[in-house]
Amino acid sequence: MGRGRVQLRQIENKISRQVTFSKRRTGLLKKAHEISVLCDAEVALIVFSNKGKLFEFSTDSSMERILDRYEQQSNAERQLVPTGSESQGNWSLECPKLMSTIEALQRNLRHFLGEELDPLSLRDLQLLEQQIDTSLKRIRTRKERALQNQNNMLAKKIQLKENEKTQTEHAQCEQQNLSQNSSSFIQPPPATIEFPSLTIGGSFQAIEGANKEAETQPQPSTNTVIPPWMLSHVNR
Repeated sequence: MGRGRVQLRQIENKISRQVTFSKRRTGLLKKAHEISVLCDAEVALIVFSNKGKLFEFSTDSSMERILDRYEQQSNAERQLVPTGSESQGNWSLECPKLMSTIEALQRNLRHFLGEELDPLSLRDLQLLEQQIDTSLKRIRTRKERALQNQNNMLAKKIQLKENEKTQTEHAQCEQQNLSQNSSSFIQPPPATIEFPSLTIGGSFQAIEGANKEAETQPQPSTNTVIPPWMLSHVNR
């Protein structure tokens, strides 16, 4: 036997009602986030508790942008609906609802601005404070996300500039190395011209040696004795 369908009706116990509201609200917000991520859809969720506490969820685009888009789409669809007795009756029923919604939104806006706070009870003031804190956290998170995106973009630009600078320096170094290699080739040593050796010293020594040999050879003596017959002949 399968589980039968449970009839939906209001929970009479206040504590159980509050617990169920907290659980279902968390699940509803989770489902809204999942459908926005999985299906790339713009989701805006607004929940008011029985005590008037506001809970909302919106995708990366702001809540105001989604509501403006909803109003434009609704106006376009309303223009396509033919006017008649039924449509006029529906408008007559919707008009008080819209007026009450507008008044509630305006009243909440005045409360956020710090106006008309005297009629509120302590519980209402605490709820208002929580709503303001939640809105401030959401705005702070959105600003931080925008700043982080800007920082990432700047970091990417700086990295690109550094890469370009490194490539330029590398190209310049390669060009300098090529120019140095082309200009610093080894030149052959100059050819030596061999001149014929002059044997001046050698010939001079040869001549000097010949003179020494001539001096060592016996020379004819000039002191020869004159024979007597020549002396007698001279005396005559």
